[in-house]
Amino acid sequence: MRPSGRKPDQMRAVSFERNFSKHAEGSCLVRFGDTHVLCTASLEERVPPWLRNGGRGWVTAEYGMLPRATGDRMRREAAAGKQGGRTVEIQRLIGRSLRAIVNLEALGERQISIDCDVLQADGGTRTASITGAWVALHDCLKWMEARQMVKTDRVLKDHVAAVSCGIFASQPVIDLDYLEDSAADTDANFVLTGTGGIVEIQGTAEKDPFSEEQFGTLMSLAKNGVGELVAMQKAAIAQ
Repeated sequence: MRPSGRKPDQMRAVSFERNFSKHAEGSCLVRFGDTHVLCTASLEERVPPWLRNGGRGWVTAEYGMLPRATGDRMRREAAAGKQGGRTVEIQRLIGRSLRAIVNLEALGERQISIDCDVLQADGGTRTASITGAWVALHDCLKWMEARQMVKTDRVLKDHVAAVSCGIFASQPVIDLDYLEDSAADTDANFVLTGTGGIVEIQGTAEKDPFSEEQFGTLMSLAKNGVGELVAMQKAAIAQ
């Protein structure tokens, strides 16, 4: 039995609240159960120096957690003077995941910066960030399309979403919350596209190594979970 009472293949309640931020070109408050992340997409009429005059745009991401996103207050990384390794790794993952489904040439020499700020954490902050960031990116491109800057269907090639899977109490499960994540034998994150393409898989045996058969079960859970998330993304942007 999972601590939450969910079935092994049952995800937490997921929701997307679009246009959450007044000023951002695209924004979305995404909730995976008690994990809440605010994703904002900001358009900048510039690209990194190494991309100038190359006819391509760029999509990048930043990630952070508010001090009381967790049970104990965390010191702000700005106060510490540098970002932690976990933060850097996650924001690079978010950026890679979004660039995998963006036609950078069709974007033109512009940069879209995605900020993912964790308001409340209960496991799966990186997977929630990627899934919500896609909605914020979509809405930013729609904002640009309304001003005849781009055509969304030319820039956005596919959906992308992410979900965690793991082995908890010897049982393969999907969408781990903190209680499961902190005690899992195996923990993995799957980033997949709407058409089933693999963007990235992160898998770690926390205790005993896991088998190829167990990995196949986790992959199957992830494919079904991402399918559900993509359906929810489609429903959200249709409103």
